[in-house]
Amino acid sequence: MNRIQELREMLDTFEKDFVKFYDKGNKSAGTRVRKAMNELKRKAQEIRKEVQEIKAQAKETVVTP
Repeated sequence: MNRIQELREMLDTFEKDFVKFYDKGNKSAGTRVRKAMNELKRKAQEIRKEVQEIKAQAKETVVTP
């Protein structure tokens, strides 16, 4: 469950900029939000790749009769 914790921590670090942009209209915070979303996207892709690799490894270790 380490990956879910990583995602939660990422979101926590982004929260201040989300509030500044959406609630206060701070345009600079909007730029940081966009950057944060790119980081989140990269992390999600990394996790997807990892999941696929684990599934493939599990499939290889299953012995078929």
